[in-house]
Amino acid sequence: MQTWEVIILGIVQGIAEFLPISSSGHLVILESLLGGDLENLELNITLHFGTLLSILVVFRKDLLPVLSNFKLMTSIVIATLPVVVTGLLLKSKFEAASSHAIYAGFGLLITSMLLFVTPRIDVGERQLSEIRYRDAFVIGLFQAIAPMPGISRSGSTIVGALLMGVKREAAASFSFYIAVPALLGATILTLKDLLEEGSAGTPLTTIAIGTFFAFIVGVAALKLLLKLVAAGKLAMFGFYCLALGSIVIASSMLGWL
Repeated sequence: MQTWEVIILGIVQGIAEFLPISSSGHLVILESLLGGDLENLELNITLHFGTLLSILVVFRKDLLPVLSNFKLMTSIVIATLPVVVTGLLLKSKFEAASSHAIYAGFGLLITSMLLFVTPRIDVGERQLSEIRYRDAFVIGLFQAIAPMPGISRSGSTIVGALLMGVKREAAASFSFYIAVPALLGATILTLKDLLEEGSAGTPLTTIAIGTFFAFIVGVAALKLLLKLVAAGKLAMFGFYCLALGSIVIASSMLGWL
């Protein structure tokens, strides 16, 4: 894999992992556009690790209070369980869907519909400490569909939290708290595949470049999203997802992707 490809992948991962536009969907589309196989287990781990570092850096001041809050930690565990189940049971299905750009296109349309409803439900006042266990479970159900390419993890979980009456800022924070175990889980599953299939011999410089760009861009994208969520502007991403999803579906049907 060329250095410029790794840089592009790192940038795309950093932006789309946090902005509600689906990193998996964009990587599938990018692979189709480049006409090659960008699947690399070592690089996959690298990109997930880079974005995980972004969350840890942006929320570094909140980590200890979160870890010491039993109720919040329990809610995070509850919200994580549904994606663990779907990830284990439907792993092969999600991987199959990731090999066809048209599925990413339909996933983006679903994401756009989720984002378009946010102005109508953005009325919650429940704070982070007031998230109930049933709220966490419903948010987890929204996260459970995120492994499907094109469906944004951040977008779906924030929408789920808003539907349960959680305040905008708290919804965004909780979304990224539960992203930590989700990203860790994805990394572990990929590491398991790597151990079974063997190393691709990716150079350390390539791994470092991927991590760096995913991390730096991820920090910027995460800070931007937190501001946009606070301002109630999530719906603006719905137009982007609608346009890109429609283009991808039409291009796939015409045999261009």
